Amino acid sequence: MIAKTVDDFNGLKEIGRICASIRNELVQCTKPGITTKELDDIAKEMFQKEGAQSAPKGEYDFPGYTCISINEEVAHGIPSERIIQEGDLVNIDVSGSKNGYFADTGISFVVGKGENILQKICDVAKEAFYAGLKEVKPGVKTNALGKAAHNVAKKNGLTVIKNLTGHGVGRSIHEAPDHILNYFSIWDAEMLTDGMVIAFEPFISTLEEEVFQSEDGWTYLTDESYVAQYEHTIIVTKEGPIITTL
Repeated sequence: MIAKTVDDFNGLKEIGRICASIRNELVQCTKPGITTKELDDIAKEMFQKEGAQSAPKGEYDFPGYTCISINEEVAHGIPSERIIQEGDLVNIDVSGSKNGYFADTGISFVVGKGENILQKICDVAKEAFYAGLKEVKPGVKTNALGKAAHNVAKKNGLTVIKNLTGHGVGRSIHEAPDHILNYFSIWDAEMLTDGMVIAFEPFISTLEEEVFQSEDGWTYLTDESYVAQYEHTIIVTKEGPIITTL
């Protein structure tokens, strides 16, 4: 969407705040011994308290209020009775809507003490996001964000997942621009404009560059790589990017 009015900006900031608060609460509650279903139940209560709706459940009938992925799971993990262990790599992705406005945010982190490489990819995913954020301004093509993210990955001896992408957001959970790649492509050339709302989400990988869908029809997996994501919803403005989910 293109945010034009005060109501647009306030509505986007409100749902951004809600999704960020749910994300932060789930991160704080992620301890060894808790199940991903128990975390999702916390999100359900928080959405209801805020008068907001879960985007994956409301828009796609996803079997959970949030996507919680562990280790070999990269994205769209289904909340279940799976117990989180010390050293797990966990991704929590929260997207929601309120009063017709949407936001999307996600973060990967290590539970307690884990392998050094796990913390590294989490740190690099965040660094890649902020490298791309520097490119967010009207008149810049979306492939500038992907180029910046990929350069950060390569600098650290890592790579990116190429078949998971960022996207437009705002009045629905997925809208134009349909793709914001995590690497440079000449065809990924949509022009950012004043007021455009996007979800930028670098996926940093230790080895593989593609994920595949599991038999459950939702979860994306890798064979032999760890992957970390860092995602925020951003409003593009002439005065600089506004992160609604900070």
